[in-house]
Amino acid sequence: MSTSPRHYLRPLDKKQGRIDMSHGAGGRATHQLVAEVFKPAFSRTWPAGWQDAGDDGAVLPPLPEAANGGRLVMSTDAHVVAPLFFPGGDIGQLAIHGTVNDLAMMGAKPLYLTITCILEEGLPLSELIQVVHSMAEAACRAGVAVVAGDTKVVERGKGDGMYVSTSGVGWQRQGVSLSGGQARPGDAILLSGPIGEHGLAVLSQRQGLQFDSPIVSDCAPLHDLVERLLDTQAVVRVLRDPTRGGLATSLNEIAAASQVGMKLEESRIPVSPAVQGACELLGLDPLYIANEGKLLLICDPDDADKLLTVMRGHPLAAHAERIGEVTEDPHHFVQMRTRFGGWRMLDWLTGEPLPRIC
Repeated sequence: MSTSPRHYLRPLDKKQGRIDMSHGAGGRATHQLVAEVFKPAFSRTWPAGWQDAGDDGAVLPPLPEAANGGRLVMSTDAHVVAPLFFPGGDIGQLAIHGTVNDLAMMGAKPLYLTITCILEEGLPLSELIQVVHSMAEAACRAGVAVVAGDTKVVERGKGDGMYVSTSGVGWQRQGVSLSGGQARPGDAILLSGPIGEHGLAVLSQRQGLQFDSPIVSDCAPLHDLVERLLDTQAVVRVLRDPTRGGLATSLNEIAAASQVGMKLEESRIPVSPAVQGACELLGLDPLYIANEGKLLLICDPDDADKLLTVMRGHPLAAHAERIGEVTEDPHHFVQMRTRFGGWRMLDWLTGEPLPRIC
């Protein structure tokens, strides 16, 4: 094939084509991949009037929110889930929701995202297109614009299909201050819904497991729920999405940062029968399994009932529960009263019971 500047490559074969090393070389094939796959998908997320100039960075418009005070918040994340597709989502949707939720846990309204895709040689082009469109759909639903990105290709056998890294910028309204170091003794601990669904959904797809009741990932954007909670003007001190390491590890992180202890009630922690049964069968503990659409909230106890009502009125938190309280404890232990009346120590996650889940 001629490499003359006047000779353009044939359109990509979006059904049978595969990624090869030329797609990551920075030449015409790279530009073709961006022009035919990424740009058409992500241009749907751009603000009105915004144009891609093909430069090394994106010049963003002024933020209307800035007129009312507030601060910028930035977060970044990487996603290496295997398999790429699982019940309830895929790596693309997971990448968007992961960064949207990290911004939301800081009380920020997500605005802009950048995306980097590391593609493995031999990846079917149809799978890449499916993932990219999934990312674009998730970004549109979340109201965020994908304004910049990058693509690299690695040799066959070195990329497990594809990896996705996302960075995001959001706007934190004036007066909002959320941090894992702000929990106080006496505070209430709220959980937005059943735990363990994402990790079990990925595992079932990876291992070809079938359960009596299908387990679907809870992957979802949480920023709208957070906005409603902050609109109540209640005293919210900590928000956290319990992803890797699960609920137990997230609570240990907060306890260590705030120099407090925590006491939970096992009977109040929502776990679906399907997840509970699968964990018993596989010897896993749902308290340590990743979630991608749940949040922990620590607040002033006087505001707990009001916040719980708001949570239960949102479709992503209909089964929210008050699961415990923050205590004064020099050891910063996280403890749980079991259904049998005894106490169980919940330590940090040790090892990796479910690798490659996000």
